[in-house]
Amino acid sequence: MTTTAEWPAGYRINPRVNTLDPSLVEAFRQVPVAVAGDCLGRCIGARGLRAYHGDPSLKLCGPAFTVRVRPGDNLMVHKALMMVQPGDILVVDGGGDTSQAVIGGLVRTTALRVQLGGIVIDGAVRDLEELAEGIVPIFAAGHTHRGPSKEGPGEINVPIACAGLAVLPGDLVLGDADGVLAVRAEEVAALLPRTQAHLAREASIRKTNEAGTADPERFDALLRAKGLPL
Repeated sequence: MTTTAEWPAGYRINPRVNTLDPSLVEAFRQVPVAVAGDCLGRCIGARGLRAYHGDPSLKLCGPAFTVRVRPGDNLMVHKALMMVQPGDILVVDGGGDTSQAVIGGLVRTTALRVQLGGIVIDGAVRDLEELAEGIVPIFAAGHTHRGPSKEGPGEINVPIACAGLAVLPGDLVLGDADGVLAVRAEEVAALLPRTQAHLAREASIRKTNEAGTADPERFDALLRAKGLPL
C-alpha cells in the first residue's frame, strides 16, 4: 500500500471499508429515514439536498463509499466506480458547488453496471431526464447543464462532510423522500431494535388516531405543564 508520504498533494485512495453485516443493511431497508432520525435524537441529516431520481418511493440503504472531489471535477468519482461493490452508496463531498455538474447520465450508466446502491452528492448533477428514469436513487444539491473537468485532485474513502452530514467510510447511509442521514457503523446493530420498537409504537398510535380513541389528556397535560389553565 502506498504510504502517506508518497501521495501527491490533494490525492489519496484508500481501500473500501467493509464493516457492516449484510443482514443489518437488509433489515434497515424497511426503516424510514424519519424513524431512524427520531431514534438518533432527531439529529441533523444532510441539508439542502433534493432527490433527482423521479420516483419518490425509491430508497437508498447501504455502506458509504466516500469521495472528496475538487468542486466541478469527477476524476475521483470515476476511480471510485472502479472500486465499489454492489449495494455501496457513493457519497461525494463536492463542496456544495453547483456551477458544474459532477455526475450525469454517463456516470449513471456506469452506476447501473456496477449495481451501485445510490449516489449522494453535495454538488450538482445534469442529464435530469436520464436520472429521473429511476433505478438508481440520486440526491444532489442542485443541477446545471455545465459538465465536469477530470483533473483532480481528490480523495477516496476518507472522512467527509456532505451537505453538513459527517460521513465515514463504511457508515450506513439511508435516504428516502424525507432526506438523507448516516449512521456510524458501530452504532447500527444497537439502533435496529430501537427503530423496530419505534415503528411498532407508531403503528399503535396510528390505530388510535384512525379510531378516534387517542387520549387527549396526553396533550392537555403538556399544556398545563407550560402554565395553561386547562
